Amino acid sequence: MNALEMAMKMEKDAILFYTEAEGKTKYPAGKKMFHSVAEDEKRHLEMISQIIKGLQITHKDVSPLKTVKSVFETMKDQMMKKIEVTEDELEAFKIAMQMEKEGMAFYKKSLAESKKEKERALLERLIREEQQHYDLFSNTYEFLSDTGNWFMWDERGIVEGG
Repeated sequence: MNALEMAMKMEKDAILFYTEAEGKTKYPAGKKMFHSVAEDEKRHLEMISQIIKGLQITHKDVSPLKTVKSVFETMKDQMMKKIEVTEDELEAFKIAMQMEKEGMAFYKKSLAESKKEKERALLERLIREEQQHYDLFSNTYEFLSDTGNWFMWDERGIVEGG
């Protein structure tokens, strides 16, 4: 299995996991986040498929951070309520972080070995987007597992007098 075929398998596995996680999580913003990232992974799958077919990559210029930021902005009031999160939901975010780390490592290794310009451009984009996914999941995990401390870190400029 070559790097692009392996990348397709990884993206398909991620789509399946994020779709299942969306269906299982009760936290509304988490549901939307898993849905949004699953859609990103579907887009990644299509881009990889286009490269394999020798086509030009056609894609929307999407920023996972901007997409999820808009989700959180529309749900601000709901997010400020006390959140009851299950261990299973927290575990889903931990698994998601691990998947994104593994994806980034694979894409970085593939980038180092790739000689084709289109393939390299795709891999660089995938690395950036997977890093953004990791950051989203990590931040959400921290928020859900320790909301009070998360706010303190988020507002540390106030605490530090900055």
